[in-house]
Amino acid sequence: MNIPFVSFEKMHNEIKDEVLAKMQEIYEKNWFIQGPEVTAFEQEFAAYCGTKYCVGCGNGLDALFLALKAYGIKEGDEVIVPSNTYIATALAVSYTGAMPVFVEPEEKYFNINPADIENKITDRTKAIMAVHLYGQPAKMDEINAIAKKYGLIVIEDAAQAHGAEYKNRKTGSLGYGAGFSFYPGKNLGALGDAGAFVTNDKELADKVRALGNYGSDYKYHHIYQGNNSRLDELQAGVLRIKLRHLDEWNANRIATAEKYYAGIHNPEIILPEKMESVKHVYHIFGIRCERRADLEKYLYEKGIGTNKHYPIPIHLQEAYRDLNLAKGVLPIAEDISATELSIPMYYGMTDEEVNYIIDALNAFK
Repeated sequence: MNIPFVSFEKMHNEIKDEVLAKMQEIYEKNWFIQGPEVTAFEQEFAAYCGTKYCVGCGNGLDALFLALKAYGIKEGDEVIVPSNTYIATALAVSYTGAMPVFVEPEEKYFNINPADIENKITDRTKAIMAVHLYGQPAKMDEINAIAKKYGLIVIEDAAQAHGAEYKNRKTGSLGYGAGFSFYPGKNLGALGDAGAFVTNDKELADKVRALGNYGSDYKYHHIYQGNNSRLDELQAGVLRIKLRHLDEWNANRIATAEKYYAGIHNPEIILPEKMESVKHVYHIFGIRCERRADLEKYLYEKGIGTNKHYPIPIHLQEAYRDLNLAKGVLPIAEDISATELSIPMYYGMTDEEVNYIIDALNAFK
């Protein structure tokens, strides 16, 4: 049996006619930027997240960067970020000229450890970026309490957590604002790059919108030195269709995860843990194994696709050599990077496929 790491086939087959009809509709309207599809999606996605405003962007990285820029984060400032995350989280900080300051995760949950945040706060700290990694919300009550104590803003990096919930509140509504990615592989994915920023702060939303539109609040009137980062009509139209199915697709992912939890019983494999009072939407199902290379090879030979999130931690990437953070400085992130292996997790996996993966993992010696 061959099982890919990810597949869009079942998802896209189910909505194919609706998507093609929408694309033809947009094509015939000849309106491709800042049109009615974007406006409608922004309203619908804001309502879904439980926020008042949504601003479409070119991608998730831009959503985070523009939010930080709108808040006035600049050179000389510091922003707390998790040591265990995708590089986009840190890049959003770097693009403002500020410095990312890494805080280690809780090993069993993968997300930033609130207990370690205060140790990294200085008089230059201006914000905390809370990443909901793999689809599980970070501990937002603790993070927001620390932020309030020190007068910091909290931006959610919700790029992997569309529809996830923390204490019955959707991600995106848990901080000052949140950046989402709609990269095709996400739980809510476009057919190319796309992103959005959501918030309850109208002034912030208006500034993010202007910054992403060349710094313009209306045509040929520029109040900021902005960027070009706009969600287009085609992607917005597709996202509107997919948004209507998101809860169903997430429920299917959760059901697959529960099968993994119930079925995988191999002492060499560490399963990810889920916090209480959250709805984890399993963008990634990341197991850990000290013999990861052997396991990866074994699963490949069994026809099972895998991925690694992320094999080199940010502080050891060449791009961040200027931070002078040597190997061993952030040992938890480094250990996760060396042992994490993501197994197939996508909408439409069959019982036969899931059971085949479970049997293969249990037989690994």
